[in-house]
Amino acid sequence: VQLQACGGGLVQAGGSLRLSCTASGITFSSYGMGWFRQAPGKEREFVASISWSGLTTYYADSVKGRFAISRDSGKNTVYLQMNSLKVEDTAVYYCAAHDHRVGVEPGDFDSWGQGTLVTVSS
Repeated sequence: VQLQACGGGLVQAGGSLRLSCTASGITFSSYGMGWFRQAPGKEREFVASISWSGLTTYYADSVKGRFAISRDSGKNTVYLQMNSLKVEDTAVYYCAAHDHRVGVEPGDFDSWGQGTLVTVSS
């Protein structure tokens, strides 16, 4: 399983970014996908996840109403649209995957991408 995340960068508070994570080596339509983030000096935390069907999504309370997770099975890609970004959203964002499983804990996923850095300036 290979997960390649991209789309991070520097953005001002209130701005938007869209992260992408493209998977290879798996039957993408069978995998639950998730996004997590880790800020300097902090533990990795859940951001959002989506079931293999795309019908069920989960969000951390801190991002509800601002972030949206979606998937495109034709492109083997999961997206994280991030709007109204805040300084506290600054972190390395990781995508994760698990065959026929989706959850909100790091332990719910067994494959991880390399991370993409999002920096939100004030």
